[in-house]
Amino acid sequence: MERVSGERYEKAGIGMAESVQRMPGDEQLKTVNGTGDGAVQPLEELGIRNAAALESVGMRTAAESAAAGEGGIPALEPGEYGFRRSAANGQPHLFGIRHLSPAGAVHLRAFLDEVKPSLVLVEGPSDASGLIGQLTSRGVVPPVAILAYTDQLPVRTLLYPFASYSPEYQAFLWAAENGAQAAFIDLPSDAAVALYGKRTLGGEELTEEQREERQSGLQAYYRRQHAVYERIAELADEPDYESYWERHFEHNMRKDTYRSAILEFSRQMRSLSEQEELAYDPGETAVNAIREAYMRRQILEAIASGCPADRIVVVTGAFHASALDSSQPGMTDEALRELPRSSTKLTLMPYSYYKLSTHSGYGAGNQAPAYFELMWACMRHGDLAKMPSLYMSQVASHLRTEGTFRSTASVIEGVRLAESLASLHGGSLPTWKDLRDAATVCLGFGELSAISEALARTDVGTAIGSLPEGVSQTPIQDDLNRQLKRLKLDKYKSAVAADLELDLRENRRVKSEEAAFIDLHRSVFLHRIALLEIGFARKQGVRQDAATWAEHWVLRWSPETEIQLVESTLKGETVELASAFVINEKLERCGDIREASRIIREACECGLPEAMEQARRTLQRLAVDAGSFAQIAAAARELSVLIRYGDVRKVDTASLVPLMQQLFLRGALLLVDAAACSEEASNEILAAMNEMHAVSQEFAEEVDDGQWLRSLWELASRDDRNARLSGFAFAILLERNQVAGDQTAQEVLRRLSPGIPADLGAGWFEGLSMRNRYALLSRAGLWEQLDTYISSLDGEQFRRSLLFLRRAFGSFEAREKAAIAEMLGEQWGSGGLETGELLQRPLSEEERGMLDELNEFDFGDL
Repeated sequence: MERVSGERYEKAGIGMAESVQRMPGDEQLKTVNGTGDGAVQPLEELGIRNAAALESVGMRTAAESAAAGEGGIPALEPGEYGFRRSAANGQPHLFGIRHLSPAGAVHLRAFLDEVKPSLVLVEGPSDASGLIGQLTSRGVVPPVAILAYTDQLPVRTLLYPFASYSPEYQAFLWAAENGAQAAFIDLPSDAAVALYGKRTLGGEELTEEQREERQSGLQAYYRRQHAVYERIAELADEPDYESYWERHFEHNMRKDTYRSAILEFSRQMRSLSEQEELAYDPGETAVNAIREAYMRRQILEAIASGCPADRIVVVTGAFHASALDSSQPGMTDEALRELPRSSTKLTLMPYSYYKLSTHSGYGAGNQAPAYFELMWACMRHGDLAKMPSLYMSQVASHLRTEGTFRSTASVIEGVRLAESLASLHGGSLPTWKDLRDAATVCLGFGELSAISEALARTDVGTAIGSLPEGVSQTPIQDDLNRQLKRLKLDKYKSAVAADLELDLRENRRVKSEEAAFIDLHRSVFLHRIALLEIGFARKQGVRQDAATWAEHWVLRWSPETEIQLVESTLKGETVELASAFVINEKLERCGDIREASRIIREACECGLPEAMEQARRTLQRLAVDAGSFAQIAAAARELSVLIRYGDVRKVDTASLVPLMQQLFLRGALLLVDAAACSEEASNEILAAMNEMHAVSQEFAEEVDDGQWLRSLWELASRDDRNARLSGFAFAILLERNQVAGDQTAQEVLRRLSPGIPADLGAGWFEGLSMRNRYALLSRAGLWEQLDTYISSLDGEQFRRSLLFLRRAFGSFEAREKAAIAEMLGEQWGSGGLETGELLQRPLSEEERGMLDELNEFDFGDL
């Protein structure tokens, strides 16, 4: 491409700090994997000025056009390994790559073996050069990533991932093996984070209409760029651009073509898009220009330090290669000082193949990381021809693991079909697309769904990298890894979700105390992880009702786990300290007793007694002014659970008992007043009454149960309170055998007498039916009185009663409804069995019409 002149540099927005401030930020970073509009236009209509050159890429080697030295870049001359810059012109060797390219890694290593540089410079954050030695140390298993994060809230992050077949990673390995120096040369992370942050936050001065117009133009630009790549694939007779790339670059093992072809291809593609990018995506242009100016500066500094230019190899994304000519000026000291900065720290972290794939949204990823890992392994052994058979065998193996068996003959036919598809496209080897199509036909018998999971495991995989002890990580990462090993949870550090059942009770069959309470210690650790909102552990419900000794967790590791963990570094250097910090933050924001009681429980589950005591004092302080019955009941219930099962977690809960007693008494005294509420508010009061009743049942001797029963009696007898709540209070009294038989008949008669409005009568019955239904089913007089009451209602009142009755009976089981029907049938003289059968028959058209009319009835005033 043309050299970036000073004027162009200013237009790109990088001459002064103010220009950087103005960089627009609503755009999404450009990728060639975006969705296009599907239109296939002639190359000339797409703005391709040199159609012949582009058509030659893939139709014949691009080395022919590269040899011409077109486009303003220094001429290339043949060498023992393809093309390289002449040592006479004082230029370092440039090797353009595509990230995550196994062929690029192979050709780069061969090129390094030939040139034998003393310094290898790689695109990446220059302040991370100190981590290169750890990246290449023994025990590191890719995929891994360098994570840059700000050391102030809100935490912002940048990731630099590497697979084993990343050319950059192989460059580091080569340097370590051959005694050469290696360094990153891109913007340091503090500048990169700030620069991308400003780009994201820019554009506030635009109106909504201007932003929409700019976004529309940007999307149209992306579609045009995507169409160019799709047109290239069409010219090469490939189904998509990725297939084109793989067949003509990844499969190309001739050492005299790859490097020159990718440099020329990227140079021409950049020259086609740079003017339009400047017009529609100036922020991207500015960021690239800043990065390239900084990288040129780093290259020039390396030469100035005394390293001969011909002993330097620069490894960079092919898009940037044409702009890294060291004869161009680098970033000035003034421009460097004006770069925005955000203080950052760096750490290493394991990564996963899924996050390296485009399926996760990673723009620089590929569609099948595990597939390219297989390709890399074949390339390393010099036998790429084995890849189709290995791929098909892996798919068949995964199918067998799932219980679906395919014969060896099917695998062989799949390989033959894939090779035939490759031949139709003029290729020597099948591409990933060819192999998937062949697998679908021969192993899935034409159904992709039959082998989709096996293909996903073969293509993307579940591999997760690992780092040995001693590799640079944040203190909280080191602490988490130690805890995982101590609690024998490191085997759950997998991309595949796994269930973990815990029994918190002491295991008396083992000898050591650590082993006896290992599940309890695991529970404490996992609760701390969950409190920090780290996605590694997710708690599930258990089958045993209210069994606080049993827990069910689902564990799944992902790169987000590491990122979330690093973000927690600002809260504490260990998982325990960070958890205590979060509890303290919650207490500072806490404003009601319900939340305070939950924080007590969280502190107990996390094994933080000091935080638990602090939360107890906060609850006691808030309880002085508490006046909400629902909140008081919820707080009392939380405390009762902790007191009852605290010994399971080895927690002293004696200090919570007086507080529970105080809350329970206040709740009992507030019940009647709280019941003067609307129908909508009654749901919360109902739940609170259930919680209070549970406390009274479990701690009848510790709390004032007599006051609770007196409050229930008062509410049950009051006609000026919510009818449903009065019925519910009566049901609790009935369940506790506090109501004599004649009292039950008297109250039913009073509540369900003719003339009582439907809202009150049917509402009271709904509340009554919400507890102890077996006691209700045994009282025939109740149903007889209900029948009499409903029969006395006029048409409109009857419809109004149905709102409550349908809601009440909607929660009854089928056998309970059948028992009621039989009971009423006996009372009506129509026979119990016959009435039950009538209830089960399908509705007639007339009955359906009546229900439709009922659904249209206006209940808005209730």
